[in-house]
Amino acid sequence: MNSKDNKQSELDLRYIRMAKIWAENSYCKRRQVGAIVVKDKMIISDGYNGTPSGFENVCEDENGLTKPYVLHAEANAITKIARSGNNSDGATLYVTSSPCIECAKLIIQAGIKRVVYSDAYRLNDGVELLQRAGIEVVHAKEV
Repeated sequence: MNSKDNKQSELDLRYIRMAKIWAENSYCKRRQVGAIVVKDKMIISDGYNGTPSGFENVCEDENGLTKPYVLHAEANAITKIARSGNNSDGATLYVTSSPCIECAKLIIQAGIKRVVYSDAYRLNDGVELLQRAGIEVVHAKEV
């Protein structure tokens, strides 16, 4: 690994740690997920999984299942960009769990070119779709 690759790996792990800290803002009990969008070495957005604005901060129903309207961390981060003056063309998304297929579609449409995740989601179809779209996907495992 050359110096540039090593520096990028160190940066990736640093941003993943930040996404993990951001995940702590989630009220979800089953799984807390955090996401950070970085462009030109600046964090332009962040998100964590949770209910839409104005809803009660309860992610699970009485049976412990995730409510169908809970937003994923990636979706929250991407929609936050849409409401700001920024755009995500060419950005990198750091997320604590690999994207599901629905979030992968949003990532592709948002022009994000690189996705770094720490934990693998139970399904791999989101990662496969991102790779099919030519998006670089990195599984950054902390040591």
